[in-house]
Amino acid sequence: MEQYGRVFVIVLDSLGVGAMADSEKFGDFGVDTLGHIAQKAEHLNIPNLQRWGMANLHSLQGIAPAKHPLAYTAKLNERSAGKDTMTGHWEMMGLWTTKPFITFTETGFPKELLDELEKRTGHKVIGNKAASGTEILDELAEEEIATGHMIVYTSADSVLQICGNEETFGLEELYRCCEIARELTMKDEWKVGRVIARPYVGRKKGEFVRTANRHDYAVKPFGRTALNALKDAGLDVISVGKINDIFVGEGITEAHKSQSSVHGMEQTIEIARKDFHGLCFVNLVDFDALWGHRRDVNGYAGELERFDEKLGQLEKVLREDDLVILTADHGNDPTYTGTDHTREKVPFLAYSPKMKAARALPETDSFAVIGATVAENFGVAMPEGTIGESLLGELK
Repeated sequence: MEQYGRVFVIVLDSLGVGAMADSEKFGDFGVDTLGHIAQKAEHLNIPNLQRWGMANLHSLQGIAPAKHPLAYTAKLNERSAGKDTMTGHWEMMGLWTTKPFITFTETGFPKELLDELEKRTGHKVIGNKAASGTEILDELAEEEIATGHMIVYTSADSVLQICGNEETFGLEELYRCCEIARELTMKDEWKVGRVIARPYVGRKKGEFVRTANRHDYAVKPFGRTALNALKDAGLDVISVGKINDIFVGEGITEAHKSQSSVHGMEQTIEIARKDFHGLCFVNLVDFDALWGHRRDVNGYAGELERFDEKLGQLEKVLREDDLVILTADHGNDPTYTGTDHTREKVPFLAYSPKMKAARALPETDSFAVIGATVAENFGVAMPEGTIGESLLGELK
């Protein structure tokens, strides 16, 4: 018998809750995304997350723990070797990544790769360094518009990103070039986790704005996940945000692209108002992309406040047998040095209107408890080779 008819897994992208035991091996010392935001932000008002028990899970300056938290809470440790989008989300659904994806942060991409990319696309490459998306546009977008050259850059993540002006370069041409880049970067020595199309508009420095037509070309998951098992069992697997890109459509029955994290929550609320049977899997990327990487503490805090408001709206439309799990895929401490993700534990808050007395749960050694919990709820066996132990029996 199913305990919950519908499950919503909502990923607050990069909302870490403190350093893992091995964080220093990843170059991260004393990191704490949520804790440091609470300390350093001008204000942080998150009454719904407070009611659910976020301040019970993790000490937050200026925010008192709830006397009777609504959600079961736990901290999850990542077993995979990494601190990126792919390894985090894949692990949630049962895949243990033992080898981190390659990065080109310090060196830029090899000449051999760029020569082949230029030959195949017909565009000269400019950029080829680690940079923020706004900085690279201010530096090189005017040249790209004038010449037809192609801005290629990376970040601290395992990504190859290509910018294209929607009016002069064209969306279809940008996507074509990214597809070629994805094909080339499937070679082991060049294999990045994602190739990302970064379209923008504007004609001069200071006016460039990236659009919502971003598209991620991710490496396909190396094995079957909980999503495949749910779909094969005839259940709905609805994605919101970049989930569909992260899993390359594997195990997804319905996909919704979001223009922002606020829009993603609005989509989730609309989905909750409709009938479905299965999983709604949501990624809210703005925490990471707009604020974490840019080390903007107040921007991150503001995004949390906007999410908190939408969480309250979602709570009002939940059905008695719905389950909502809030979590993250890694950290991105906006008070830390550099622009990289940070190796951190992530939150697990599980709430249903029918829960009677929520409590704190022990820390886990893997994010994969999420996929295993969802699978057990629907009576679906996890695919062979996956990891994760279900917490369903605890969520009463």
